[in-house]
Amino acid sequence: MKNLKDILYKVVIETVIGTTDLAINALQFDSRKITKNDVFVALKGVQADGHLFIDKAIENGATVVVCEEKPTELQKGINYIIVADSHSALAIMASNYYNNPSTKLDLVGVTGTNGKTTVSSLLYQLFTNADYKVGLLSTVEIKIGLAVFKATHTTPNPLMINYYLNEMVAQGVQYCFMEVSSHGIDQKRIDGLTFKGGLFTNITHDHLDYHKTFKTYLTVKKTFFDKLPRTAFALVNADDKNGLVMLQNTKAKKMTYALKTLADFKGRILENSFEGMLLDVNNKEVWTRLVGEFNAYNLLLVYGAAVTLGLEELTCLRLLSELKTVNGRFDYFTAANGVTAIIDYAHTPDALENVISTINTIRTGNEALIAVVGCGGDRDKNKRPKMGKIAAQLATQSIFTSDNPRSEDPTTIIADMEAGVLPQDMKKVLSITDRKQAIKTAARLANKGDIILIAGKGHETYQIIKDKVLDFDDYKTIQELLNN
Repeated sequence: MKNLKDILYKVVIETVIGTTDLAINALQFDSRKITKNDVFVALKGVQADGHLFIDKAIENGATVVVCEEKPTELQKGINYIIVADSHSALAIMASNYYNNPSTKLDLVGVTGTNGKTTVSSLLYQLFTNADYKVGLLSTVEIKIGLAVFKATHTTPNPLMINYYLNEMVAQGVQYCFMEVSSHGIDQKRIDGLTFKGGLFTNITHDHLDYHKTFKTYLTVKKTFFDKLPRTAFALVNADDKNGLVMLQNTKAKKMTYALKTLADFKGRILENSFEGMLLDVNNKEVWTRLVGEFNAYNLLLVYGAAVTLGLEELTCLRLLSELKTVNGRFDYFTAANGVTAIIDYAHTPDALENVISTINTIRTGNEALIAVVGCGGDRDKNKRPKMGKIAAQLATQSIFTSDNPRSEDPTTIIADMEAGVLPQDMKKVLSITDRKQAIKTAARLANKGDIILIAGKGHETYQIIKDKVLDFDDYKTIQELLNN
């Protein structure tokens, strides 16, 4: 049991009806999970308003209700805490409930449109290889040391974040690397956390179904850096035109990395092939198994963060050379028939262009590049024609197909993609709604030496159609088709 007064430390409270000096059991924001003596935090969400479930929470045993709007009828014996922002209150309370675990390890947040999963996962890998006990909170998975847990969101809810951070502290974790999404920032899921560092990859067109405008999306990302303490560092991509914007109001130590401009951590690609890259990093050469300019940026950021966190430079370079590709990020193999398949999570215009441009830089031009591309349903529609245009322009042959159509008609999504294709490129486009058939067609079209890119889902092993989640793995599908 915890004391409510301690749990409310630093929460912006407007009114207290009842008392804050009482023992409470657990924090919940789902009324269905409430048990005796729990605190129910009513959140206003995109889908539902938690204020509508206050009575249900009390019925299930809640003795404390934290909310933004005072209920019209107050129940006897229930303590009501009226706050300015329930989302922020939950995050701060969650941190207090678990004894502020983020202050007991070095927590580094990675934000940006593309590269968050790769950078956080590579940092986890690098520090683990350096014999540190490391934690990871990412889209793909959550790790405490070598133990792996399933991830459900890019940035989990505050209760889950602090639960896992507390477990990490208990198990002696020294560093934790965490993906910080724009949704997570906007919904105050990271309030109450103390970050040692903030890393910025890039910012391009994405999530405008949620943020509505690019300016809002940019501002939300920036608030992460604005809130970093003086004891933290902020390391941003100086080649991204909005990279330095992130540093404008931060109190943290300001640092940069770049391939094309002067920076604290400067890199240059010397050689690039499917086997890997030779990089110049601050005038020292290093060979890496990762491929492409976008990965050169990722590796520079990893190197800069590791050095800033105290690792010796030559040790960092050696560890960079040992890093392996992250699952579903430019994940490739060459089949027995000589066809190379690449599976990548690219689901934004910028990411898709980066991946295809990387392939085109490496291939000689004699091989065909067949790109299987889709766009998710119930998500930002503005990027669909842009992705269609990029795929059709840059690949030898494009096959437009379903990604996770969700509640939308896949043919409508594909039509949105086709709308962006230039007239001269339409002859290079096939549209096949069924994703397996699209991949099967790519496999049939490919000859020895050709390259198949399957973009959009990467590490995901499912497909969401209507209200069903079906098993589907791009990597296994193309592997079976090519090997057979």
